Amino acid sequence: MLPTELHMRRALELAQRGRGHVSPNPMVGCVLVHDLGPTATGRVLGEGWHEQYGGPHAEVNAIRSVIPTDEALLPQATAYVTLEPCSHWGKTPPCAELLITKHIGRVVCCNDDPNPLVSGRGFELLREAGIPVERGVLAQEGRLLNARFFTFMEQKRPYIMLKWAETADGFMGGPGRVPVAITGPEANALVHRWRAEEQAILVGSGTARHDNPRLNVRLYHDAEKPVRQPLRIVLDRTLTLPHSLHLFDGLQPTLVFHADTLPSPPNVLNVMYAPLPETTLTGLPMLNVRAMLHELHQRSVQSVFVEGGTQVHTEFIRLGLWDEIRRFISPNNLGHGVSAPQIDSLRDYSFTQEHVGPDQLYWYKVQSKTN
Repeated sequence: MLPTELHMRRALELAQRGRGHVSPNPMVGCVLVHDLGPTATGRVLGEGWHEQYGGPHAEVNAIRSVIPTDEALLPQATAYVTLEPCSHWGKTPPCAELLITKHIGRVVCCNDDPNPLVSGRGFELLREAGIPVERGVLAQEGRLLNARFFTFMEQKRPYIMLKWAETADGFMGGPGRVPVAITGPEANALVHRWRAEEQAILVGSGTARHDNPRLNVRLYHDAEKPVRQPLRIVLDRTLTLPHSLHLFDGLQPTLVFHADTLPSPPNVLNVMYAPLPETTLTGLPMLNVRAMLHELHQRSVQSVFVEGGTQVHTEFIRLGLWDEIRRFISPNNLGHGVSAPQIDSLRDYSFTQEHVGPDQLYWYKVQSKTN
């Protein structure tokens, strides 16, 4: 493996440590390497990653990790960074200017930043300061790492993951929508880890009413940082859900979407309301999903984990508005009940399968393009 690829893979590995803690910012890693020639591996001077939203970026943490006696080597060092260094003031100063101030010798990067506030300006500042820039190293891996960020910036909507569990004979609920335990403890624990990684979780009013979910993270704990509880989203078109449900307990933020023909109730502790236009699915009225995604984009929600139910999943699939489907299939049969959604076979997606305890996880991902 060439030194450039070796160090960039390490930067990508570091970046992943920010998952679940930095959104709506992207995950970014940085490795500072003292160059020893074009074919030599070089010596790592410092490493860092974006650890917490609002906190220092990867380049800052990498430079802070350099021991004082090595700081004089930075002009002969390469910064391997997974995303174009920022060029604007946000919650932190511009990283491009920091690299210039430290007289970094060269910058190698995975991806251009699609954020209009950056979008090439970071590279431009570095070049104007005489710092050579190499772009596009492991670009596809970088886009996969930050698929949520790129989808949010380029498609102007959150990244959408649909998740459900079904029995071997294709049911995800009992007769009359009676809740049924379908998956084992291993799958349940994995779902809680997934919840911790996303900004928001969404359910329809039927799931909210019949299952009374908490939509929080209880079965997963991060050894390094407190788990950030996601925003709960519920589609309550007619505003008839009882406030005795867990979704209205005020323990974490809840956003309720309803028909715009109804006035929004006053916001209360950790519960917000937002109107949406209506549409129809098989003759039944429901909230307009495209309008909802536009509203969530306006609210800087970068990813949505959709947990049900069948009608909500079916509408996302019908519109082609999904990036991943995570489908558990239990070895058990139910016989009759609520049928599971059908996956659109026309989408261009990759597919993997694995065991999770006694259950099978089928993971579908829409193919992305290198950019």
